[in-house]
Order: sequence, then C-alpha cells, then structure tokens
Amino acid sequence: MPESQSDTHHTDAPTDSETIRALLNRRSIRKYTDEPLAEKTVEAILRAAFRSPTSSNIQSYSIIIVREQDTKDRLCELTNGQTHVAATSVFLAFCADLSRIAHAVQKEGFSMDDNNLELGLVASIDVALVGMSAYIAAESLGIQGLMIGAVRNKPEEVAQLLGLPPQVYCVFGMCLGWPAEAPPQKPRMAYENIVHYERYEAGGAGHAVTDYDKKLANHYRSMGKITTDDSWSHDIGIKLGNRPRDTLRQVLKGRGIDWT
Repeated sequence: MPESQSDTHHTDAPTDSETIRALLNRRSIRKYTDEPLAEKTVEAILRAAFRSPTSSNIQSYSIIIVREQDTKDRLCELTNGQTHVAATSVFLAFCADLSRIAHAVQKEGFSMDDNNLELGLVASIDVALVGMSAYIAAESLGIQGLMIGAVRNKPEEVAQLLGLPPQVYCVFGMCLGWPAEAPPQKPRMAYENIVHYERYEAGGAGHAVTDYDKKLANHYRSMGKITTDDSWSHDIGIKLGNRPRDTLRQVLKGRGIDWT
C-alpha cells in the first residue's frame, strides 16, 4: 500500500526553524548599546506585528513610540526606577484602545457606556499578541528587548504622560535596542508540568512548584544571587499575596474601560 500523505508528514514532522530557535533562545535584555534604532526599522517591526491575530478584526490597540529622553526618564520613575527604561534606544508603549470601537458603536446608534469585561479583555489580549509579535520580529533582526508590566503601577500617571485619551490604557511597555549583554537564560517550568492531554490533570500543582523552586534557586545561585530554597513560590507568594495594583480596576473604569 502506498504511503499516505498523513504518514509522510508524520515521518518528516519538522521540529526546528529559525523562529523556534529564536523563541528557545529568548531572554530579557536590560543593557543596550548606544547605537540608535532607525525609525524605518521600528516601523518594519510594528507593521509585521500588526498582522497578529485580532478578535473579530477589532484591532483594539495603539502603540506609542517614545524616544525623547525626558519622557523615558519619567517613565523610569513611574516603573519603580527601572534604569533600562531610561537607557533604552526606543520605548514602546503597547495600549489597549477602545476609542475606535466606541466611534463605530456610536455611529450605529449604540453606546459604549458601562462596557463589560469582554471588551477590556479582548483589547488587552489583542495588544498582547501584537507585543509578542513585535518582540519576535525585532529578535529576527538582532534587536532585543524587555517587557515592562510596571507601567500598570501608575496607570493614570502613565496615561497623562503619554497623552492617552479616555478608553485607552497602557497594558505594558517594551524596551527595545541593540543588546550589550547576553545574560544566562532563566529556566522555565518543566514541559510535563504545564502540558495536559485531552483534559486537565488536576493535583500536579504542588509537584510542579516544588520542582521549579529548586530549579530556579540553583539558577540564581549559579549567578551569585542570594535566594531561598523555595525561590519561585516564596517570591510569587509574597508579591501576589499582597494584592498588587489593587486600584487598577478603579483607575481603568475612570478611563472608560470597565472590568465588571
């Protein structure tokens, strides 16, 4: 019997590509050279990223390209003094943007007042997909960066600094530049502890955390950093147990993005 097409594909199943290698080698970069990023390079990265999937073709995102040093310095202050925010060649502010949706809805005789969780969630997912695509597009050019979630620490101050109108908020930022370092790659949780087949296999969280605590502690100690034996669960437990950014929902509702 001749070999079927599906059998052929299974036998020759690809497992490697330039994109896969880029993702497997990904690491956060906090130090950059003084070489600037050309505007046409940033534009090429973003134009590619805008082909990311978007729910119902909503395209509910906007990106602010920040180059002015005074603005980067202020963003550094608003993100708990992260010096790489001020030092990066370009800072990209990735924003969930409901303003164009609101225009379309109002045009058809409806209202965006008291919009529900779905719209805010869709906009945030949309911009996250664009952000990761931009990150990988930049990586393909030898440009690297760092995601900055701390823009949500002071969401209203960031919005005022960047001139964001109502119904727009900065979900995360991205430092982008030519890398001046190659730090060790931080380990991730084991594939087997994250991937499930057909149904979620409950009861494995404890083992996954214990295994990763040890792995991450060894990583930090190999770099000369002081940590606890339960490195990941200790840090995450304290950080999230204290309800970070507890006023975020209230601030976003004031900006016309409702999460209720």
